[in-house]
Amino acid sequence: MSVTRTEKTGARTETAATVISGARERIDALDDRIIGLIQERMAVSAVIQDARIASGGRRVNLAREMEVLAHYRDALGRPGTSIAMTVLELCRGRI
Repeated sequence: MSVTRTEKTGARTETAATVISGARERIDALDDRIIGLIQERMAVSAVIQDARIASGGRRVNLAREMEVLAHYRDALGRPGTSIAMTVLELCRGRI
């Protein structure tokens, strides 16, 4: 038995199901872009860590991480801090 678009989206009308389906496609595309940007950030972070360690420094710069946390919090509110922590975690220690 196939699932109708209204059942799949939780919509009660075909018009709403069409809107929801289109918006979900856009969200999926945005998620793909976000993932790509995070992967790019991870690569750039690895370059920074390599340079810092090669110069005798530490892998992580806590003052810089605090700046990043504040930037996300200022832009996105309190939940931005959690997002920033996850991004920083993904970008640490990949070398």
